[in-house]
Amino acid sequence: MQVPAGLTWSWSRFALGAVFALPGILVAPFSPTVGVALAVGVLPAAAYGLPARRSRRAILPLVGLLSAAGFLLGSLLTHLPVVAVVSLLLLSFLASLSTARWRVGRLLLALVLPMVGFGLSFPNTSTTGVLAAFVIAGSVYAWLVSLLWPERADPLPPAPKTARGSDLVAYGILLGLASATAATMGYVYGLEQVGWAAGTVLLVMRPVRGQVILRSVGRAASVFIGAIAAICFALSEPGGMLVGLLIALAVGAMGAMQESRWYVAPAFTTLIVLTLMLTTSSAAPGEQFIARTSETLLGIGLALAFGAAIPSLYAYLRVELARLRDRG
Repeated sequence: MQVPAGLTWSWSRFALGAVFALPGILVAPFSPTVGVALAVGVLPAAAYGLPARRSRRAILPLVGLLSAAGFLLGSLLTHLPVVAVVSLLLLSFLASLSTARWRVGRLLLALVLPMVGFGLSFPNTSTTGVLAAFVIAGSVYAWLVSLLWPERADPLPPAPKTARGSDLVAYGILLGLASATAATMGYVYGLEQVGWAAGTVLLVMRPVRGQVILRSVGRAASVFIGAIAAICFALSEPGGMLVGLLIALAVGAMGAMQESRWYVAPAFTTLIVLTLMLTTSSAAPGEQFIARTSETLLGIGLALAFGAAIPSLYAYLRVELARLRDRG
C-alpha cells in the first residue's frame, strides 16, 4: 500500500475548494460576516474530500446534514450542563459500539460527535439554526459542484483500524469519560467556548494509541498555525475583498491538501471559524488566540490521558499481574 506524502497538493482540488467557497467569496465584499459564515457551511464537505466516483459523492449532503444535526443537538444540550455532560458520556459509548454494526457508525463517531461537542459553545439557538442551515445548504451545493469534476479510478481506501469486542467497549467508555471531563471543566471553569475542548477530544481520540499521539501533535500544530493566521488577518483590519480572498485561499488549500498524511485540515477550519468569531465578538484578537489555543491544548491533554496513557498503564499492569500469577 502506498503511503501518502506528509504534505500533498492538487491544483484540481484547490479549484474545487475555491468553487465550493464561491458563495462566501461573492458575498464577503458586501457583508464579510455573512461571507465567512457561508464559508463555514462548506467546511464539512471540503474536509471530507472528493470520492472517486460520482455515485459516491451523494455522501456529501449526508455529511452536511449529520454535521448540522450534531451541532444543533450540542446547542440544545448546553442549556442543561448536567444533561450535556451525561449525554456526551452516553453518546460517545453508543457511537463507538455502532462502528462494529453499521458503516454509518464511523461517520457518527468521527463527525457527528465532535460537532455535538463544539455545539456546546453555542447556546444561542437562533445563531446555531442559521449556521446549521448554511452547513446543509453548503453541503448540497458542494455535492452538485462535485458532480462536475471527473471521476477517478482510485480504489476504495483501506478501512481504518478500529477496536473490536471488549476493546471497543473500553474505547467507548474512555472516549465518553474524556469528552465528559472536558465538558465538565468547561462549565465549571466558565470557559468562553465551553465545548471547544470537548470537540477537540472527540476529533483527536482514536482506538489506536499511535493515532491518538499523531493526531494530538498534528491538531495542536495546525490549530496554532490557523489561530496565528486568523489573528494576524484580523489585526490588519481587512476589507470585504480581502475576506473573500481569504475564504478562497483557505477552503481551496484545505481541498488541495486533503490527502496529506499530516493532519493539516484544522489549520484551515480554525482560520475560517476564528475569523467568524472575531467578526462577531467584542473580545480582543489576542484574547481569542489565547482562549482557543489553551482550550485546544486542554482537549489534546485529555485525549492523550484517556486515549494513550490510561490504556498503556492498564496494559502494563495486566502484564505485571500475569507475571506475578505465573511466579506464584
